[in-house]
Amino acid sequence: MELERAGLPSRWYKSTLRVRYQESDQMGVVYHANYLNWFESGRTEMFRQVGFTYRELEKQGVLLPVTSADLQFKSPARYDDLISVYARMTTFSALRVVFEYQVRRLSEEEGGNSEDLLATLGELRSMDPPGELLVTGTTSHVWVNQEWRPARLDRALPELFHAIKEALREEGSSV
Repeated sequence: MELERAGLPSRWYKSTLRVRYQESDQMGVVYHANYLNWFESGRTEMFRQVGFTYRELEKQGVLLPVTSADLQFKSPARYDDLISVYARMTTFSALRVVFEYQVRRLSEEEGGNSEDLLATLGELRSMDPPGELLVTGTTSHVWVNQEWRPARLDRALPELFHAIKEALREEGSSV
């Protein structure tokens, strides 16, 4: 189901980090491939906030490999920047899922109390999250089993399927 078309823009889930020295080059600019790692971190935290971990998915025999990735670079992140990765679902079905991301640089003030900021993110559906936009992107995934064959999530792990649907339904109620 494409959430935007269904009138259910998913809320942003946030994870925050400080750019480490190893993630930047000699000029202090973040190497482009690190953004994909940050996207993964955003997805992982999103699942955790829905009530499941990637570790649990894999123990249950369900994997979620990336089938495509798209990134648009607006401005570079730099060593020691405070960064937030915002992730949300734009498409969700028993076979596929698409995530949208925004990587934003936060001021020290914006990075303050993450609980207060998370409370306001529920309202940030069509609005932009706080901070300077650095990178946007999407990743597409397919649910597979341990043999890397497509697996219907509603059959392979119905608890997660229903937890995601319920989270999306709750989000849609305040749109």
